[in-house]
Amino acid sequence: MTHSRFHFTRRDFLKATAAGAAAIAAPGLAQAQAYPSRPIKLLCPWPAGGSTDVVMRAFAESAGKALGTQMIVENRPGAGGILGAVEMVKAKPDGYTITQTPLGVFRVPHMQKVQFDPLKDLSYIACLTGYTFGLVVRADSPIKSMKDLVEYAKANPDTFTYGSTGTGTTPHLVMEQFAKRAGIKLQHIPYKGNADGMQALLGNHVMAHSDATGWGPFVDAGRCRLLAVYGSKRAKRWPDVPTLLELGYQTVSDSPFGVAGPAGMDPAIVRKLHDAFKKSLEDPALLSVLEKYDQSVIYLDSAAYTKFARDTFEAERETIHSLGLQAKS
Repeated sequence: MTHSRFHFTRRDFLKATAAGAAAIAAPGLAQAQAYPSRPIKLLCPWPAGGSTDVVMRAFAESAGKALGTQMIVENRPGAGGILGAVEMVKAKPDGYTITQTPLGVFRVPHMQKVQFDPLKDLSYIACLTGYTFGLVVRADSPIKSMKDLVEYAKANPDTFTYGSTGTGTTPHLVMEQFAKRAGIKLQHIPYKGNADGMQALLGNHVMAHSDATGWGPFVDAGRCRLLAVYGSKRAKRWPDVPTLLELGYQTVSDSPFGVAGPAGMDPAIVRKLHDAFKKSLEDPALLSVLEKYDQSVIYLDSAAYTKFARDTFEAERETIHSLGLQAKS
């Protein structure tokens, strides 16, 4: 009788071992299961009121709902869109601080010294969408086409001014590639984002503005003229406007972006965030915001986005070197 009371079968031993292992794993597991238990901060490395800000707020609203918490957008404008990535270096990898990751995250490190390594300091969650970029002038500008721009710049070297969303951003680099291929010299004026760049154009401080579709409403209202778009195909919303590629300049930029968190995040938390953002791509409210800015869905899961990050980092190194814009050591 007494003997059987303390009889320890193999099954009991396995159960006890499993319980012990679960107790050790419990903090991480419990943390992932309880996540999220408070609001999540989503950094937008562009100014409030610009097109990316509007799009990221729509994502925050939709993904926050899917997670059952509030996702709060905080703006970190400047430095060509890399300040969100800079903050990931000191953020806790608990899933409560994440950031939008524009292509500049893979490019600017080749151009200047930065405080983060895009391959070591970030956990890539999902790629979501991409920009339609183009060049606009004021409606009253004598420049009616890219051909006019090239002729003007050849006759007046270094006097054609254009704004962009910052040094090293795609709208800046595409214009530099175009100018190199057209054999012209342009003067670049960097701004913090779409909102202040458009103000500068409308206020006649620059002759053109190179950017994502924050200029769309001004084009549609007849206040600006769209000269060209930079994608591999024409924009659905402005089908009469040519691409730079069609015009013979061999310059294409489809610019995908997504979200990432700090390195070392629990894979279960990354998966929860990924699933919420993926679900947002089926939300009609979010899709109508993307449509407003002529942005298509460009979805990659966490593994594919991590590979994209590695490949893009290498490709950007080559682009920067070909334009002679690499950091001088």
